[in-house]
Amino acid sequence: MTTAPTPVPSDASAAQSGGGAPGPATPATAPATATTVHAEAPRPTKSPAKSRTKRRSGGSRAWLAALPLILFFAIGFGLPAIAIAIGAFTTSTDAPDGGGTFTLDNLTGSLQGAYWTALWGSVKLSLLTALIATVVGLPLAQAVATSRFRAFREAVMSASGVLANFGGVPLAFMFVATLGNAGEVTQKFGLTKHGWNLYTFSGLSVVYLYFLVPLMVITITPALEGLKAQWREAAYNNGATGVQYWRHVALPVLLPSLLGGFVLLFGASFAAYATAEAMVGSSVPLISMQIGDALSGNVLVGQGNLALALGLDMIVVACLVMAVYLPLQRRSAKWLA
Repeated sequence: MTTAPTPVPSDASAAQSGGGAPGPATPATAPATATTVHAEAPRPTKSPAKSRTKRRSGGSRAWLAALPLILFFAIGFGLPAIAIAIGAFTTSTDAPDGGGTFTLDNLTGSLQGAYWTALWGSVKLSLLTALIATVVGLPLAQAVATSRFRAFREAVMSASGVLANFGGVPLAFMFVATLGNAGEVTQKFGLTKHGWNLYTFSGLSVVYLYFLVPLMVITITPALEGLKAQWREAAYNNGATGVQYWRHVALPVLLPSLLGGFVLLFGASFAAYATAEAMVGSSVPLISMQIGDALSGNVLVGQGNLALALGLDMIVVACLVMAVYLPLQRRSAKWLA
């Protein structure tokens, strides 16, 4: 009598039984390979709700960090602006009716006669000096941005940071001592014989350029550094010259930054007071000089609210300037990021 052969468990069956007693007989499978494939554990994914919560908490922390600046702006600018707006539309306290009544005389008076001449003079001075500083500051900033000497670049940027904030009476005294009627440079080169006079509109423009040009260098240098070298190489590879590269590539990209810098220089020149007051006084009609005279009563007594109306005119001009500057800044940041 013959018996059936005893089935021998395969390697897969032995592996499944964990090396213990052999399990039930199974048919032989494909031979096991030398390598073992390990299943990769799935990575945990972030819940959308948790991500939104994290973003909200980050945004709230950012607002808390900016809260001191917001409070400072509200107290240092918001409250005075509200007080100026209220005073510009009310009568002065020394009026026959006791003051405090609503009126439009202050605002209409600020746009007539000598006050309108002063406002237009400040606008013309700011436009001229900002334009010249933009044209002169761009090549200087380009020379700094492309310089291979780090010491030269750091020296120019440091000097620009100092000169851009140098103004007031010290700046006026420096120019009076050098380019005034009895100044050293004026006497040495005989500038008065050629019609030079520091205490005029042209002389004041030269003084303003002393701090506007360095301010333009500081403003436009980061934009110049943002120009990618690949753009220049692509232009040269396509047969463009240096002038064509600047005309068709660089200047269109830099135009928002240039206009933004121009607007910033306009605001700096428009708000300057101490330098003009110390150097030319009332010989050059400026809106800031008229505000000072109205507040001090040098011309007419009781014109404090008219001075507030003149200040409101300046705030309106500044708001228009900022309305132009902010969109230009966002557009330039998109290209130069």
